[in-house]
Amino acid sequence: MIVMGGIVGSGIFMNPSVVARQVHTPALILAAWGIGGLIALAGAFVYAELAALRPAVGGQYAYLREAFGPLVAFLYGWGLLLVIQSGGMAAVAVTFAHYARELVAIPIGAGGIATAVLLALTFVNCLGVRAGATVQSVLMVIKIGAIVGLIVTGLFFAPDAPASSGEPPASAGLVPAMFAALVPVLFAYGGWQTSSFVAGELKRPERDLPRGLLLGVLGVVVLYLSVNAVCLGVLGPAALAATTTPASEVMRRALGEAGARAIAVGIAVSTLGFLSQSMLTAPRVYYAMAKDGLFFPAVARVHPATRVPMAAIALQGILAVVIALSGRYEQILNYVVSVDFIGFGLTGAALFVFRRRGERAASFRTPGHPFTTGFFVLASFLVVVNTVWRYPENTLIGLAILAAGVPAYLLWRRKP
Repeated sequence: MIVMGGIVGSGIFMNPSVVARQVHTPALILAAWGIGGLIALAGAFVYAELAALRPAVGGQYAYLREAFGPLVAFLYGWGLLLVIQSGGMAAVAVTFAHYARELVAIPIGAGGIATAVLLALTFVNCLGVRAGATVQSVLMVIKIGAIVGLIVTGLFFAPDAPASSGEPPASAGLVPAMFAALVPVLFAYGGWQTSSFVAGELKRPERDLPRGLLLGVLGVVVLYLSVNAVCLGVLGPAALAATTTPASEVMRRALGEAGARAIAVGIAVSTLGFLSQSMLTAPRVYYAMAKDGLFFPAVARVHPATRVPMAAIALQGILAVVIALSGRYEQILNYVVSVDFIGFGLTGAALFVFRRRGERAASFRTPGHPFTTGFFVLASFLVVVNTVWRYPENTLIGLAILAAGVPAYLLWRRKP
């Protein structure tokens, strides 16, 4: 539930149309989602072995620290706090607020609703890891139900796309178009790695985390490909590219406005589940940074009753609230992918470092290593290069925030 909850947000309900505007045939659209699934699965293999090899609190942070030293690990945690996680949570919280206001007449602005949701989830996760995990599991089951409902409705109750809908002409330059399509695909697939953050709180992380990663990612790949097949079957590639709300359009054609309203509820719950998962997992990275003496000491304290890092959880929630109220979350999301995939590529490379040292996990080994691992590392850095090329201004802002972490790291290192 944690693995799937970290992946499935609002992206799968929106991004099929974004992909269809880049590559215009059913085969290419499904190929983009298939390639994204292969990259995610290759990453899951890598993270599963790393989890079995280093079942420590902080997950990806701990892998980077052990492989490349504390500076690289600190910069990852710095970027996670200031760009990747907090920015993504702020944007998703405001997305939830917009859907909530459409469904229910709430006399509160979107910023107020987003703030209330973020603070409520912060409070729940401060009660303990079991409380946070229970909420996450319930929301994930509802989320999967909404996606399965969309698939079943599209297959059995919606009319097929009219033959006259046609297809737009082929893209000028297939390779650039496919790279452009992979950006929203990989954003929709992102998040499975956050399950590694809570490895230190699992009873048997060396066994359960690899299983959870592989089963969770495989399950999401099946769901995503099925959703896209339904959208193409009901809308056709041209209408899919024309709409900005493909899931709502499929349900509207099948069940009228009642169907569109039902999927809006599902999308709202899906965004809520993503926020719950983020609040459950990411603070463990800041806790690990503080334990290493590279962050505020209070962030490393564990509450004696709830046994969770309450200060780290509160820090994550408050920063997400600040970004949500600032209204700058959209700009932040533009460079989340590039900053995130720098971390992915380095983490994949960490497995090569551990293998070269002769370290091998007994419970799980990456199938096809070094080829599958190399594929994941290469794909990650190609995504970074592509985003720098297509969105240079926003990407440079993200890199500047990362660079600002270097003097912060040196400051913390000087403290006794």
